[in-house]
Amino acid sequence: MLSMRALLLLAVLGLWACQSTPSSLPQQAERSPVPAGINDNFLSAELDPDEWATRWEAESREVCAQRDAIAQAVGITAGSTVVDVGAGTGLFVAPFVAAVGPQGRVIPVDIAPQFVEHLTERCREAGFDNVTPRLSFERSLGLPANSAQFAFVCDTYHHFEYHEDMLRSLYETLTPGGVLVIVDFERIPGVSRDWILGHVRAGKETVTREVQAAGFALLEEVDLPGLEENYLLRFQKPE
Repeated sequence: MLSMRALLLLAVLGLWACQSTPSSLPQQAERSPVPAGINDNFLSAELDPDEWATRWEAESREVCAQRDAIAQAVGITAGSTVVDVGAGTGLFVAPFVAAVGPQGRVIPVDIAPQFVEHLTERCREAGFDNVTPRLSFERSLGLPANSAQFAFVCDTYHHFEYHEDMLRSLYETLTPGGVLVIVDFERIPGVSRDWILGHVRAGKETVTREVQAAGFALLEEVDLPGLEENYLLRFQKPE
């Protein structure tokens, strides 16, 4: 059962999102071929953010162990706005806050209302007054056009149920010259773990083609020594 505070928060988020979601974007006709129910856990009323924080924010998870190196590789500039897409429990919020500085802004977004509430409380306790958690949607970030210089998608791209729509939304949200960074699992038949092969829809080459088809240019693949199962790609929206 959600608290009254949580319900009020969700009402405000829903109203804000309805006002901010671009309405002119075309919609993807068919759902992307992700596993059935891939996001059910995150949309459940029983979602426990503390349980997921224990799972995700453990040094045994390589993106957690390498979070500072990953955050640095994004290339964030002081004073910029960064959108953390599928922010979950907020693993990258602190390093992003440090990167943007007091004049910058961090916007963690997630489709799970409980994660948004968790992030709001976590940032309040940490004194991060330039962080604004927001509720996102299966087809859209729900953010204004040209409102961020950086977008970060870590182990979340393979959860996009409508990847074309989400890429359009990312493109709209970024300013000209804005940077999109995607970190996700290497999916290589015969090499990757069975869990990855069954859970992750597309390999790096397919992801690259999809992002380029959405209008982004590939800047580079960043080779981080601590990443064995994940890759990091930097794209840019044309100036």
